[in-house]
Amino acid sequence: MIELKIPKPGESINEVVLSNWYVENGSFVEKNQEVGEIESDKATLPLIAPENGIISILVKKGTTTDVGTIACLIDTESKKVKAQTQKKAENKKLKGQEIIEMHEDLSSQQRTKNENSIDYNYKNIKITPLAKIIMKEKGLTLEDVIDGLKRIGKDEINGILKMNENSPKVQKDKSAGLNSEKLIGTRELKRVEMTQLRKKLSKRLVAAKNETAMLTTFNEVDMSEIMALRNKYQKSFTEKHGVKLGFMSFFTKVSTISLNEFPRVNSMIDGDDIVTPSFVDIGIAIQADKGLMVSILRNTETMSIPEIEKKLAQLAEKARAGRLSIEEMTGGTFTITNGGVFGSLFSTPIINPPQAAILGMHNIVDRPVAINKNVEIRPMMYVALSYDHRIIDGKEAVGFLVRIKELLESPFKMLLEGENPEKLLLDL
Repeated sequence: MIELKIPKPGESINEVVLSNWYVENGSFVEKNQEVGEIESDKATLPLIAPENGIISILVKKGTTTDVGTIACLIDTESKKVKAQTQKKAENKKLKGQEIIEMHEDLSSQQRTKNENSIDYNYKNIKITPLAKIIMKEKGLTLEDVIDGLKRIGKDEINGILKMNENSPKVQKDKSAGLNSEKLIGTRELKRVEMTQLRKKLSKRLVAAKNETAMLTTFNEVDMSEIMALRNKYQKSFTEKHGVKLGFMSFFTKVSTISLNEFPRVNSMIDGDDIVTPSFVDIGIAIQADKGLMVSILRNTETMSIPEIEKKLAQLAEKARAGRLSIEEMTGGTFTITNGGVFGSLFSTPIINPPQAAILGMHNIVDRPVAINKNVEIRPMMYVALSYDHRIIDGKEAVGFLVRIKELLESPFKMLLEGENPEKLLLDL
């Protein structure tokens, strides 16, 4: 019998909720299989089976329990385990042989016929353009892909449930013709208990409003230069660095430069003291299924745009899977949040204490603007800086946001850490 204990999510956390079991009690589990999940007020962690065996669940789903508690036992020695392990190995071997034989027997003409038939059978499955290209290059049909799926996990099930929930209930209106449909109204109420993460987030948001003298200043940025730069070099950037070039890396870079220029915006209150770090750790707000999660990019003053993009991609993937560690969410001297990805035109972001400021990005919209006394259509973005007025004066906040605007509208200045190249040339 192997004991699978509740892991410790962080230094200050001694109690968690066993939020889910992905297997039935008494079922066979494989080594490294994700069998359950625990949730604290800061993060979620998976429970991983250390060996093949029969699982005996000891802690019920939804139970609040202490760190170190035995969540389940895994019997690795029973006859049932050995039989299941052997059966799995035989099925895997048989499946592999079947695939080899199928590919050897199918002629090119027969395979094309099968693909057309298969595509019709799975016509409701949506495939991304990139997936289609890869399938075409590798000679895979939809049936090959579906047969290759070894496990249906919670993400797939939740995705289907979410689609069904968002679909309106309809019924055929026979009196109005075959193609007519009418919506059926419902009066149902859905009640779901708040997760520990959501409860903690709620308390922090209320505290931020009540315990800070929060004020917001706004500006707008002409994104023409950044968009032109991004479009021109997107392909070569992706080929060289393996990640796409987005807008967040530019905002992270210019924020870092501006924070060094306006250090009070990078500060925080500790008792009666104002603490100003010599480094810049920027938190990036990422919307995940369990709520807003802020991952931390540390020492961004030492990072290039490609390095920022790579780190952002890693953190975003972990955040959406609910696998960010406590260390990756702890700290931060400044935060950036992007409501524009959801279509937000204008907002007042809430400070993430003990930080003193947060920058809000928004949707890019083509708008008429005055350029050299002429009206032109430019891609414009509203930006917002919410700040704690107790330690940041209006002049500093406005100056910080103006600097953000200047650097984004003249990206080449980032190479010089915000310095004017003409003034440098003339030693002014």
